Amino acid sequence: MRIRTVHTVPVLAASAALLLAAAPGQAASQPQAAPARCAAKALDIQAKAVKGKTTVVRFSVTNSGSRACLVDRVPTITFGELDGAALPTPEGGRGTYRLDAGKTAYGAVRTIGDPSDPEARRSPSLGVSASASQFGRDFSAAHLGTGREIRVWEPVTTWWQPTRAKADKAIGLG
Repeated sequence: MRIRTVHTVPVLAASAALLLAAAPGQAASQPQAAPARCAAKALDIQAKAVKGKTTVVRFSVTNSGSRACLVDRVPTITFGELDGAALPTPEGGRGTYRLDAGKTAYGAVRTIGDPSDPEARRSPSLGVSASASQFGRDFSAAHLGTGREIRVWEPVTTWWQPTRAKADKAIGLG
């Protein structure tokens, strides 16, 4: 029986040459770094009550910057001088939401379940922030279209959604 010597160096060199010559999409890719947090000045926040439903407010955030950035997965919704913020529905929602340059994310908040509830609080304004660490923007009740005040009791808010329809569905409008 004859023993044959196998040389592996040329095979390894050929494999390396093929890997280097491969198209960029075929080579092993390096993980890309996550985008940075959105700067408050790069965000445009809007809000309006749903026509005919003064207990539901739709809001949006648009990334006016030139790069993708991150906001909190759940927007922070506050009410004037009242303590606390709207709770997310569904519960949880920790983490971030990627907002590409020029793109808009949507959300909605239900300020009160039963407008005739005698325990309802009243607020002159509603605040929307894309991240808990930012001030965001305050909207008066008149601007929102809820009258002179916003009635508040156990408010709930959606996570950021890619479309207004998905935000409506998440809050129970659609």
